[in-house]
Amino acid sequence: MDYQMLVLDLDGTLTNSRKELTEPTKQALIEIQEEGKKVVLASGRPINGIVPLAEKLNLSKYGGYMLSFNGARITQCSTGEIVYNRTLPADVIAPIYEITSTYPGLDILTYDGDQILSGIASNEYTEKESFINKMEIVQVPDFVSRLTFPVNKLLIAGEPSILEELMPHLQQKFHKLLNIYRSEPFFLEIMPQNIDKAYSLQKLLNSIGLTADSMICCGDGFNDISMIEYAGLGVAMENAQPIVKETADFITKSNDEDGILHVINTFLR
Repeated sequence: MDYQMLVLDLDGTLTNSRKELTEPTKQALIEIQEEGKKVVLASGRPINGIVPLAEKLNLSKYGGYMLSFNGARITQCSTGEIVYNRTLPADVIAPIYEITSTYPGLDILTYDGDQILSGIASNEYTEKESFINKMEIVQVPDFVSRLTFPVNKLLIAGEPSILEELMPHLQQKFHKLLNIYRSEPFFLEIMPQNIDKAYSLQKLLNSIGLTADSMICCGDGFNDISMIEYAGLGVAMENAQPIVKETADFITKSNDEDGILHVINTFLR
């Protein structure tokens, strides 16, 4: 198959355990772009958390794309055009905040420019989100009233066992309005209804005249399953969650063994 697009999750996929992009993988990605392949960075991260990697890969030069907030926004790197954008209904934020605050040790987050807004109290997982995105945490005591701007997603951060209790509660209450799932055991994503990486990639493919058969999608986490199933070739990292591996067509090396380079050498050269 002549694959034309390579879609990459970031954390646990493109970057290694130290959140680094290795030089061999970087060079291979630049080379396939020079040959006309499109590269898409698809992440739960906010846009500011993706831009540094997009710049390292010269996506603006080659017309690549950033799919941020798990697909709630797609940005064309060359022009800065927002190809697709979905936000949360404003009236769900207060009840989600109230429910979350009744569970011990959780924090609720969203993003404003280069800041992470923390609505309850920072915990170790809030700090992890800050480290991943290289963004400052700002504690916001009046969280709900502070969110006067359109919100692409909320993130609830905390102990996995507590999130396991919270998730079905929120899913039952908001199933007609929201898409709620875990991207990591310690992160619960609150997204607009129907939004996931596959749905947004379908929008992107339609806009540029490609089909899913021409696309390779690589990931490691729960939020990558939809695009791995949707792609012409769905790839799981060796370090992926077991359920992600079960859905994949191919399992590559781990993110600490240049697994994306292995995909490029196997299918794109």
